[in-house]
Amino acid sequence: MAEHTTNRRPGPHGPGTPRGGFQKPKNMGKTISTLLRYVGRSRWLLAVVAVCLVLNTACTIGGSYMLRPLIDECIVPGDYHRLARTLVLMACLYLGAALLSYTYARIMVRISQTATHAIRRDLFARMQRLPLRYFDTHTHGELMSRYTNDIDTLTEILQNGLVSLLSGALTFAGVVGMMLYLSPLLFLVTVFSLGLMLAVIMTVGKRSRRYFMAQQRDLGEVNGYIEEMIEGQKVIKVFNHESQAKAGFDARNDRYRRSAASAHAFAGAMMPAMGNISHINYALTCCVGALLSIAMGLDLGALLVYLQYTRQVSQPISQVSQQVNNILAAIAGAERVFEVMEAAPEVDDGEVTLVHVRRGPDGALTEAAGRSDGWAWKKPDGTLAPLRGDVRFEDVVFGYNSDKTILHGISLYAKPGQKIAFVGSTGAGKTTITNLINRFYEIGGGLITYDGIDVRDIGKESLRRSLGIVLQDTHLFTGTIADNIRYGKLDATDEEVRAAAKLANADTFISHLPDGYDTWITDDGGSLSQGERQLLAIARAAVADPPVLILDEATSSIDTRTEKLIERGMDRLMAERTVFVIAHRLSTVRNAKAIMVLEQGEIIERGDHDELIAQGGKYYQLYTGQAELS
Repeated sequence: MAEHTTNRRPGPHGPGTPRGGFQKPKNMGKTISTLLRYVGRSRWLLAVVAVCLVLNTACTIGGSYMLRPLIDECIVPGDYHRLARTLVLMACLYLGAALLSYTYARIMVRISQTATHAIRRDLFARMQRLPLRYFDTHTHGELMSRYTNDIDTLTEILQNGLVSLLSGALTFAGVVGMMLYLSPLLFLVTVFSLGLMLAVIMTVGKRSRRYFMAQQRDLGEVNGYIEEMIEGQKVIKVFNHESQAKAGFDARNDRYRRSAASAHAFAGAMMPAMGNISHINYALTCCVGALLSIAMGLDLGALLVYLQYTRQVSQPISQVSQQVNNILAAIAGAERVFEVMEAAPEVDDGEVTLVHVRRGPDGALTEAAGRSDGWAWKKPDGTLAPLRGDVRFEDVVFGYNSDKTILHGISLYAKPGQKIAFVGSTGAGKTTITNLINRFYEIGGGLITYDGIDVRDIGKESLRRSLGIVLQDTHLFTGTIADNIRYGKLDATDEEVRAAAKLANADTFISHLPDGYDTWITDDGGSLSQGERQLLAIARAAVADPPVLILDEATSSIDTRTEKLIERGMDRLMAERTVFVIAHRLSTVRNAKAIMVLEQGEIIERGDHDELIAQGGKYYQLYTGQAELS
């Protein structure tokens, strides 16, 4: 069990965000630029889309312009032959526009899915490189929301919104050009209407952007709370906290409702406003156009075409107004995704690596590929040092936060093959010490060496490969029993898997399962008891065959009878290994070479069982029941 209080965000609004406040995107330009880089990987398909959009716009605008010769040169003179040819040409133009629209829509589906596939891949890859400290400060539900809600919203805007923007820009430019060509005077009416539309978009869009960012943030809060409550459902029922859990959800759900309602209220108001302005523009254009036709000889065909363009010139702006909620939500979601991708990865500047070696007749070590006689540290100069499991702490100081020190000058050593036990109250720093060995966190002062090598000089992958850890909170993956044991050593044979299970005394219950080692488990092993899950975790560590083993309350969920049954197996597992044991059951650490009693981040007593009993101190009080572990 972790021995520190996770530094989760203070309150439901995150750090620095006042209750009821709204947060703007930090850098919209940077977010859009990053997004365009992903889309730009399909540059050739984008080029095809661009060509289709240009041709589609030309066909649409050209089809509308054909009204002028249709009226002035066919209907008014009564030329039926020319009328037929003009109608066929118009039909071809509109049919071509439809085909081109279908083509670029299909291509954009592929482009958007390719881009979001790459974003998901990069997001997951970056998460694998983030330090544990990052996951301490972000809820799982909040992170999951970035994979689901944020990326789904992003996919929608890439698939539809981006094309709408490009198509709208081309249509707007083409229609404005044609309107100027038909009647510069009549275009002044259109300029007035366009100015009103742009003012509405800028005013409403500025307000909507803040609310959509708040909506995405609050949605992540709701998802995180739901996940936490589902995981803790048993605890909730045990303590009759259903009403409190519901109240907590209602508060977060209400915040999400308010931010979503505000966001969509502004975005939803844009479309009616744009529609009314468009209707006013059409009416004014009819009146002014009629006067120009009477007073200045504007032909009827040109007036009808201009009125058609009046509808078309407002369509691009309407498209933007319709997409504005998706666009703003997508930008907010993309920013949240890219924030994770830009988070500082786990620092790993170690150059010492772990390699397979063979030992020659003269005892000399040589690097070997595949299965070998053992492991050795390979230093930057190429020299090999055998992996022995000698771990030492020298005046180590550490704190999860800079303002609170957890460990105060810890010094200890564990020679190869020794068993070192840590005893102390919750929060004393026992688990913290083991977390520093594998560099889950970096020390603030002092030195930790592994076989005489500073652990900071060892590559983290190599360092952790040399360690086996059995945690109090086990985690099993969806798959077979054998797959979960083999997770400790992916190339382990079936015989090695079975041997590890026997070592942990898990073979008995596995053999009684319907499909034995091929039994499929899901839901973190929900069909197994807590003790059986922990036995599998022990077997997973056994198959890895590490020289250093860390047991963090490894038998806490196993009953006393089962613990006795696996004691000999655990002894075999710990034989000739450096072992760090954290246990509340003092009977499990009696045979430790050294027992460290910790209190508030300091070692207050050390020695073997007999020595500590003879001292009559804290350990003696704990062992005799005069004091209890809290």
